[in-house]
Amino acid sequence: MRSGVIAQKVGMTRVFTDAGEHVPVTVLRLANCQVVGHRTKDKNGYVALQLGSGTRKPKSLTKATRGHFAVAKVEPKRKLAEFRVDESELIPVGAEITADHFVVGQFVDVTGTSIGKGFAGGMKRWNFGGLRASHGVSISHRSIGSTGGRQDPGKTFKNKKMPGHLGVERVTTLNLKVVQTDVERGLILVEGAVPGAKGGWITLRDAVKKRLPTDAPKPGKFRLPESAGGTGEAAPAEADQAGKAEGA
Repeated sequence: MRSGVIAQKVGMTRVFTDAGEHVPVTVLRLANCQVVGHRTKDKNGYVALQLGSGTRKPKSLTKATRGHFAVAKVEPKRKLAEFRVDESELIPVGAEITADHFVVGQFVDVTGTSIGKGFAGGMKRWNFGGLRASHGVSISHRSIGSTGGRQDPGKTFKNKKMPGHLGVERVTTLNLKVVQTDVERGLILVEGAVPGAKGGWITLRDAVKKRLPTDAPKPGKFRLPESAGGTGEAAPAEADQAGKAEGA
């Protein structure tokens, strides 16, 4: 299981295929997505990567939070998220994940916060049919009707679908195809719409209901910081095998 990434929704556009067909895509931008910390089984009881993205002024953070970023030797991040991974898929702390972490054609799951729409009625919020448009109904055509019965059951059950606040919920869209990636600008184009408004933060991971392509890099594509001697390219499994061969 590989790590996901934290991205920012730029907006929607379209790209054209070689056959002249247009594909609607959502543009996602990796805003300096770096590994901030590791979660290990011995210390935390599970294995995961903590990633951070975006920038934030140090004066806006608590002293403890500033110390957390100082230990990782990364700039303060605006958004933090954890991704469960296998022990063999851990990426070094401080490494920046690049857009080619995902390969063109693979499927991903996108999680974000849906756009808030305020107080909504039952027809808009739950797709109720409403009351009759004529013959006996006046004024209340879009009302939800009865909610609890009379003597039996004589009450309104909990979790009854009723008018209320719509949106601002955690929504996950499954199986969106990666159409294109741009490593230099840190852009990932996925087919279709993703939850959230422009500028909102979303998380992107390998699809859980689709098979991972064989050419997907493991543990991922990342760029090591210059202070750590990074070459600007990831050094996944191939580098490990080369090191073992030299040691032999």
